[in-house]
Amino acid sequence: MSNKMKANMLLLIAAFIWGTAFVAQKTGGQIGAFTFNGIRTFIGGLVLLPLVFRNRKDKTEPIFNKAELIGGIVCGFFLFVAASLQQFGLAYTTAGKAAFITTLYVVFCPILYLLVFRKKTRPLVWLCVVLDVIGLYLLCMTDASFKIQLGDTLVILCAIAFAAQMNAVDFYVAKIDGLKLSCIQFLSSGLMGMICMVIFESPVTMSNIMTAWFPILYAGVISCGIAYTFQVLGQREADPAIAALILCLESVFGVLAGAVLLHETMTGREILGCVIMFAAVIISNLPEKKKEIPEETA
Repeated sequence: MSNKMKANMLLLIAAFIWGTAFVAQKTGGQIGAFTFNGIRTFIGGLVLLPLVFRNRKDKTEPIFNKAELIGGIVCGFFLFVAASLQQFGLAYTTAGKAAFITTLYVVFCPILYLLVFRKKTRPLVWLCVVLDVIGLYLLCMTDASFKIQLGDTLVILCAIAFAAQMNAVDFYVAKIDGLKLSCIQFLSSGLMGMICMVIFESPVTMSNIMTAWFPILYAGVISCGIAYTFQVLGQREADPAIAALILCLESVFGVLAGAVLLHETMTGREILGCVIMFAAVIISNLPEKKKEIPEETA
């Protein structure tokens, strides 16, 4: 098996883990959104710590420097907001719908990049925005009242927050180590979640937490720790466009996991909405056509 094939397999496994993690989040939400996310993201950070220690070049220097701490905390804040909105949304919508709506961050990313950094984006992205609006209408507007459900609204806001988090990661990862950035991001997001857990969801007992021990460990160790590692290893060898397309399968795995494990169903209208949204995500990841530079004549 070639290195690229191995890389693609790792990315496919990562997409599968992230897709099935929506089921874990749905079933684990009984203990409270802040409690679930706080503990699982903190665990995700702890899982990455051994990798951070192993990759240290200078053992005498601090594990994290000031720039890494600042970047990780900023990214962790956006992750905390996005994960919280997603978890609250899952209480009012299905895991399958949440998986598809969350993938909108792929389209929102260049739009936020345009608004924040004033950099132009490809015209193709605006076509994807139109397709996403159509897909969202079919997926979320299930009656003639033209009222979007609360859960779907929260997950749409979650997708915007994830787009902001992705832009923050892109900004900082060029300056600091990506593994350290992710580790601090998870740890800081977990601490923010546990602080909100104490304030808004107390009293939290160990017996309550243990009722959701498997979803927490799956979402923390498997989804945050292992899937992230597979993503990093896979993207080292995989073609960027192919890697993005493979990771987009997270939404498909989310729907399949919701159907198999939670017995969720979708109407034909909702399935059509998912297909249109998935097409928009695929199109938004198509490589940009390079302009040919004319050869100079002697």
